[in-house]
Amino acid sequence: MELNRGAVIVVDLDPTLGREQRGLRPCVVVSDPEVASDQRFPLVCVVPITGTAGTGLLYPPLAPGPSGLAKQSFALIDQLRSVDKRRVRRVFGTLAREEMACIDEGLAVFLGLGDRFQGGSNASPVQ
Repeated sequence: MELNRGAVIVVDLDPTLGREQRGLRPCVVVSDPEVASDQRFPLVCVVPITGTAGTGLLYPPLAPGPSGLAKQSFALIDQLRSVDKRRVRRVFGTLAREEMACIDEGLAVFLGLGDRFQGGSNASPVQ
């Protein structure tokens, strides 16, 4: 199973605590491609996906289609987490380049990388 950056995968996120996203749910791989595909690294960084609309840079919209998503969805960048690759159940598809660019912009804001992100804007993450 290939876990390329931008792949939409189904991950078992349980067990969880508090407000963490839980259960079997789609996520997008955001790890560097070399890390995600190398078996020497047992973890992969993912952003969970939800069907509940959010607003601002931390909740970019994701369209159904080649991604494997069946309906309009949203990335939950504030739920970014590393998971063991053994939690991955299935690969659905791949996000469009434009959608990954929006996720990257949200990650830059969430992680405080602001000025280091070449294509970023100065918009507030919670608009």
